[in-house]
Amino acid sequence: MSRRCELTGKKPQSGNNVSHAHNKTRRRFLPNLNQVTLVSETLGRSYRLRISAAALRAVDHCGGLDAFLAKAKDAELSDRTLKIKREIQRATANA
Repeated sequence: MSRRCELTGKKPQSGNNVSHAHNKTRRRFLPNLNQVTLVSETLGRSYRLRISAAALRAVDHCGGLDAFLAKAKDAELSDRTLKIKREIQRATANA
């Protein structure tokens, strides 16, 4: 399983550990990923996603999974969440 947020596309970054003597060694900064269950109000289903803590706050701020996916860019979303977004768009168009 990749260490990538399914909603925001956050992935590991690289940088340096810098010691007191200013020696530099390479390191990785990993995103804070959590396994959460989010509910789509339009579809009436729940989805289990691996997202970052920042993405979880963003979903709450937007007012839920449906609103977040409506605003999200397709390039940032994973294949799975892109499929969910399209299902939500079809359901709202039919209603």
